[in-house]
Amino acid sequence: MTTTQYILIAEDEPKIAALLSEYLQDAGYLASIVDEGDRVLQAIGDQQPDLLLLDVMLPGKDGLQILRELRKDNPLPVIMLTARVEEIDRLLGLEFGADDYVCKPFSPREVVARVRALLRRTSGSVPINPFVVDESMQRILVAGKPLPLTTTEYRLLQTLVAHPGRVYSRDQLLDLMHDELRDVTDRVVDSHIRNLRRKLDDIVPGGPYIHSVYGAGYRFESSEATSP
Repeated sequence: MTTTQYILIAEDEPKIAALLSEYLQDAGYLASIVDEGDRVLQAIGDQQPDLLLLDVMLPGKDGLQILRELRKDNPLPVIMLTARVEEIDRLLGLEFGADDYVCKPFSPREVVARVRALLRRTSGSVPINPFVVDESMQRILVAGKPLPLTTTEYRLLQTLVAHPGRVYSRDQLLDLMHDELRDVTDRVVDSHIRNLRRKLDDIVPGGPYIHSVYGAGYRFESSEATSP
């Protein structure tokens, strides 16, 4: 089935940009290219894309600067294109808020698959999320009932619920839990996840909603949950 969803490609390497555009259009998407960092935010405002493919290393404003500014008021889905492996935790993690990333060199088919998966998650076609985060009270309601959470459990679940489908590594979650206590083992995360699963099951049996991803970490999926 074809789609008219529109992808903005922010990439300054002409061959890579053209290849991505070709594959995306073959997959049924509309696509356009911007090759300077200083023009990306304006292009987003003018063209209203459904998703942004954003290279980390752009001339002018780099991808991280662009993402930081974008996230002040725009939830546009963003997939980062990066050769800087050391940036991945920051991109996906807690500082910048990218939705996904692809490392260079990459297969354009993989990029198209990730675009399709992310748009599917953010298109509104999934069931209503029964998880409600009340930041002012630092509590999370599930099917209208408050979860009895510790501060650490709240921070973990808040992050996971905010980005369903995104995989967080143990190190990313550990950074969230213990900003200064770097001698804490990452297996502490597993203990907190077990506690969260138990508390979730007490209110909405039939999970899990927090899934283990072998060799990678954890992700949250709410599509299986239903309101009573």
